[in-house]
Parts: sequence; C-alpha cells; structure tokens
Amino acid sequence: MSMITLFQCLIINQSWYLRFHQTSDSMDKIWLSSPHMGGNEQKYVKDAFHENWIAPLGPNVNGFEADIQDFAEVEHAAALSSGTGAIHIALDISGVGQGDFVLVQSFTFCASVNPIKYLGATPVFIDSENDSWNMCPYALREALIYFEQQGELSKIKAILPVHLYGMPAKMDEIMTIANEFGIPVVEDAAESLGATLNGKHTGTFGEFGVYSFNGNKIITTSGGGALVSATAENISLARKLATQARDDAPHYQHSLIGYNYRMSNICAGIGRGQMEVLSERIEQRRSNFNRYMALFTELGCDIDVQVEREGTFANRWLTAIYFNPETYGEGFREELRLYLESFNIESRPLWKPMHLQPVYEGSVYFGSENNAERIFDFGLCLPSGSNLTEEEWSRIEGAIRDFTNR
Repeated sequence: MSMITLFQCLIINQSWYLRFHQTSDSMDKIWLSSPHMGGNEQKYVKDAFHENWIAPLGPNVNGFEADIQDFAEVEHAAALSSGTGAIHIALDISGVGQGDFVLVQSFTFCASVNPIKYLGATPVFIDSENDSWNMCPYALREALIYFEQQGELSKIKAILPVHLYGMPAKMDEIMTIANEFGIPVVEDAAESLGATLNGKHTGTFGEFGVYSFNGNKIITTSGGGALVSATAENISLARKLATQARDDAPHYQHSLIGYNYRMSNICAGIGRGQMEVLSERIEQRRSNFNRYMALFTELGCDIDVQVEREGTFANRWLTAIYFNPETYGEGFREELRLYLESFNIESRPLWKPMHLQPVYEGSVYFGSENNAERIFDFGLCLPSGSNLTEEEWSRIEGAIRDFTNR
C-alpha cells in the first residue's frame, strides 16, 4: 500500500464550520468533475444539423465507434445511450436470466449492479483488495468454490469486475480464475477509458467491456456509453438489441425482446470532438493526482491511495484518498468534506458498497476482510476536473492546508 508519513493532522470542532459557512455564497462552485470541451465538438454537431442527421444513427455514430476502436485497440464497438444500457445488453447476450447469479464487485456505483436485476438474476457481491480497491481475486475464487460445492456453478453466468476511479483491476488474476471455471467476464470500465494493464486497455480483457460518457466522466457525450468486444457477432447482436431488436424485414418485425439504447448522432458528434482531446484529458487528470500527492506529502498527512502497480497505468479519473483510521479516527473524512463544502468545493465519499445498500439488503457477500466497507468509511474523492484553474486550485489547496493545520 502507498503510505504518506504522519506529521500532524488534528480533528477539529464545529466552530470552523460556523465561521466559514457564509463564505460559500459568494464563491463559484468547484465541481468534483465537470465537462471539459475541446473546441471541435460543435463542428461535428453542426455537420449533423447541416446534413439533417438528427435522428439516431448517422455518420457521427459510425465515426465515434471507429474512434473508440482505434483508441482502445479493440475490434468492435457499439455506441449506446448509457454505460448502464451497455452492461444490460452485455449480460443479456451472456445468457443471464431468471434465477441466475452474477458475481459483481460490491464497491461500485449501482449502475454496475442494477442491470443484473433487470434480467431477473441475483447479484453476488465480492469484496475489494487493498491495492486497486477493485474485485479481490481471492474472494472471487472463494465464491466460485462455494457455488461449485453447492452444485450451482452452472447458474453463475458472468463475472463483473469494475475499474474504479480509473484504476485497472487485477485482470490478469481475475481472467485466470474466470477461465479456470469457464465463466465469461463483463468489464465495467465506465470510469477507466485510457487506463491500461501491461499495455492492454481496460475493457478489452473480458468477453465484453463497457465505457461511460456521462457528463462527469473523463470525456463526455452529454450522456452515453459504449459496448466493446473482440467478437463481431457480439457487437452485431448488441446493435440489434439496442434498436428494439428489429428483424431484417420491410415491416416492423421482432423475434427478440430489444431495448431503445442506441446513441444519437448528435451526442456521437460531441464524442468525436472529445476523442480528439482524450489523451490530453488523461494527462491533466494524472497531473491533478500528482499535485494532491505533493500537497499531502508536504502536510505530512497519513493517507492511502489506489496503487499503480508495475505494468499498470491509471487514468486517475478521480483522485480518491483514504484516511488512516488509526491516525484520524471516526468522522475525520466527513469533517473535511463539510469544510470543503463551506468554500463551495465539491468532494464526495467513496462509493458505498452495494451489499450495504438498502435495496440489496440481505445479499450474499464474499470477503472476510471487509475492505470495501473500510475504504468507504474513511475515503474521499477530491475535485479532479481537467479544467481546474489556478484560482480554483488555490482555493482547494488553501482549504486543505487550513483544515489540516487545525
């Protein structure tokens, strides 16, 4: 684990909040991760208007899919209306249905899990490991052995790891286990476009990979996602399912249940402009992370972060930090979050594990170390936009300095 040595960080009382709360009214909001346009997005959108390609599909969709394929070095891509829809279709094609199980990372956003329920299946939650904070291979193997002993291994239709905050999961180990048990892998790479493991892009290890272009992601199409695969048949079927599964007939005929999940030509135009600046955005996000690390080192704060292991390249979509509870105790994370909020600076607790969510109460969970719970309890996401100005950085760094000095 990466550790920054303790110098002096004191838990403070409530007086600071009352004293500084009024200052936020006169300050512009510093967002956690806001859209950052490159300039050429309007050109592609204007072309769509000029050519009247307003309805779904069109040249921008084809071009955006080709851009994704080229960048991620993957054979096939389908541009869809959301990352959630992409996961839904990937699980559907993988054969997930009523009474089945999907082994999914617990420490994630609900969009990784809800599509399992759309299909009538049951999520089985897997704990995180300490390095990447992603799916723990040991807990994954434990789950598979358990279901094998119960004679229910055939009901497990997919394994769904997540590359949180732009940090690749331990896909080499996860794929070895998945192949051993013969279970397909659907990668939730919604937050990790541009991240790699041993030179291979996240989203390209499993049978399917999913990217998100929501408004807060490293690049955006306003709203949207993509499904990628090395198999042409997978993406051909995905495109069909995403357009209401219409059969090849002069009239409307449907032999499968489909969805309305295709990306529009307008949104894809935004995506084409965003792809032109993706590499620059990754550099800016990584620079943000390095700047925070330099600050916390200077302040002598005792924190952990996701470890960029040998062969790993993270896009650092969000800078996520973990405060050592032995140093800071309960409540420190939340006091810092509120202090930043008093200066109109948005920060956010890390994802609440899905097995702790009310909607998934009572779900099966594998992981004796409960790393996901611990990381959630003491972790915080800091403002990480690629468009942060020096004035905004000054406010962020000043607030963190003032807080830790107390």
